[in-house]
Amino acid sequence: MSDNLTIAVDGMGGDAGPEVVIAGAAISLERTPDLKFLIYGNESQIAPELAKHPKLAEACELIHTDVAVAMDDKPSQALRRGRRSSSMWLAIAAVKDGSAQAAISAGNTGALMAMAKVNLKTMTGIERPAIAAIWPTVRGESVVLDVGATIGVDAEMLVEFAVMGEAMARTIFGLERPTVGLLNIGVEEVKGLDDVKKAGQILREANLPIEYYGFVEGDDIGRGAVDVVVTEGFSGNIALKTAEGTAKQIGEYLRAAMSRTLMARIGYLLARGAFTVLREKMDPRTMNGGVFLGLNGIVVKSHGGTDGFGFASAIDLAVDMARNELVARIARDLGRYHAQREPAREPDKKVNVS
Repeated sequence: MSDNLTIAVDGMGGDAGPEVVIAGAAISLERTPDLKFLIYGNESQIAPELAKHPKLAEACELIHTDVAVAMDDKPSQALRRGRRSSSMWLAIAAVKDGSAQAAISAGNTGALMAMAKVNLKTMTGIERPAIAAIWPTVRGESVVLDVGATIGVDAEMLVEFAVMGEAMARTIFGLERPTVGLLNIGVEEVKGLDDVKKAGQILREANLPIEYYGFVEGDDIGRGAVDVVVTEGFSGNIALKTAEGTAKQIGEYLRAAMSRTLMARIGYLLARGAFTVLREKMDPRTMNGGVFLGLNGIVVKSHGGTDGFGFASAIDLAVDMARNELVARIARDLGRYHAQREPAREPDKKVNVS
């Protein structure tokens, strides 16, 4: 793929709207000077922010629309009100028509997923998409999916999530055969739901570019036991929110402890460098961005409450996915897997070929 990429941006998404979105795009442009942007949203609100960043203004096209999806809109409401005219819809449509190679929004997650599915459609053989997140670990980073898109899945869907997750891990980590684990309540093969155990059996027997590790538990995620952790959206989202909350809790504990006594404050000054490294490692902004996998195009969801630095991290993730042709990699691996499984698939199992 050409180095010249265009990123479509929902300029109105997120808790702070254009202020954070434009600041993030400006930071990302500094990191990747050859980027181009299509920014969709209310011109009267976005133009003043663009004026603060002349280089970004030169590298982007602002497309006006006064329709925006609210953070509390239900997905069905967003589709009715914002279909074909909202800033979120238009950003996704730019990926569909080839004007952009990726779309990004900090807006309503449910609405973004609904619009992405309607606009881009799911890939051949994929029943439901997944949201994949980059997770900081003791070893480095891992891919975790699904973290909120699909609640309640069967064994085949878990295996499809594993295929998509390994393709993402190979894309961003440069691994030939990433290790893959299924999140479970124990590592023993007899534990867990039947669909999880069945998915494990399929992965052990499949001829895929992975090293199937087996079952992993919640504490294995942060330990970095595997490169890809696979689960369904309910447990994945709980794990993600718990980890974010725990990181904030530890940060509060440290701040309180370091200011409690004079000796503690002196100790903090002596260990300031170490604390800086710890703060950067635990900063959720550096890992901001969930990738919608299983669609015919790249869509990245930024955290709605992030700042410009965090939004830039989500744009950088979208750039990596586009430059390394993530969708094509997933399609190849899914085709390979489904070709192996076709004789074993249930006769009445429907396959979405849209």
